[in-house]
Amino acid sequence: MEPAELRRAVEAGRTAASEQGLRADEVVVVHNSDRVVLRLLPCDVLARVAPSAQLADSAFEVEVAHRLVDTDAPVGALDPRTEPRVQVRDAFAVSLWTYYEPVGPDITPADYADAFIRHHAALRRIDVDAPHFTDRVAVALAGVDDRERSPDLSDSARAFLHDTLGRLSAEASADRARDQLLHGEPHPGNLLNTRGGPLFVDLATCCRGPIEFDLAHGPEEVVEHYPGADPALVHRCRALNWALFSAWRWRRDDQMPDRDHWRAEGLDRVRAALDRI
Repeated sequence: MEPAELRRAVEAGRTAASEQGLRADEVVVVHNSDRVVLRLLPCDVLARVAPSAQLADSAFEVEVAHRLVDTDAPVGALDPRTEPRVQVRDAFAVSLWTYYEPVGPDITPADYADAFIRHHAALRRIDVDAPHFTDRVAVALAGVDDRERSPDLSDSARAFLHDTLGRLSAEASADRARDQLLHGEPHPGNLLNTRGGPLFVDLATCCRGPIEFDLAHGPEEVVEHYPGADPALVHRCRALNWALFSAWRWRRDDQMPDRDHWRAEGLDRVRAALDRI
């Protein structure tokens, strides 16, 4: 967020916590992108603050977290002192979560896989109306095919991404009988190493699909520790994920830092992943 918008987001997070009876004298910005993550002190709450246009995503994330409460899922929890809901303050959607102090060392592939196994088991126990991962692909395809939304994409790169997204999406979704509720984007940045063990965060990306779609977001060694996973399908999903990443970077309104670098790098990563299939 730009500085002026960030100041408003910080105040929205502070106000939301205060109205729940929590002291928020100090605010630490933990993460700043299209939405911000704030640590509020001394109440020690994590506030996730998004533009109100993302209200539906924030509400969905809260719903998933609330349904997972009794499943022993390895996920970051909502703050137990507040109501499990999204508050709207000054055109921002605010949700309040438990703050976890990060610890080291890095999460091993075996522990990453164990967190996956427990998370997937918990997700099978809840019922939420979530999109299929192919819906996400369809949105990316629409952006790739629309020259006004991706004006800098060359004809060759446009054709390459279109064909790759369409083909890999069809291959990865061929066996719908294996589909279940997934995290959606469980990359290392969304798995916290805490004193209580690894915890997944950012549940707004939950979708349906094969477990390999989730596994493709983690380090390559993780699949070796996940019983029953299909390594070939993981490779396809990894290439698909890079194609999705690349498609987002070519949107005219994409604001990822160092976007020009990642536009070229993303296409190279897609090609490298395809070579491994």
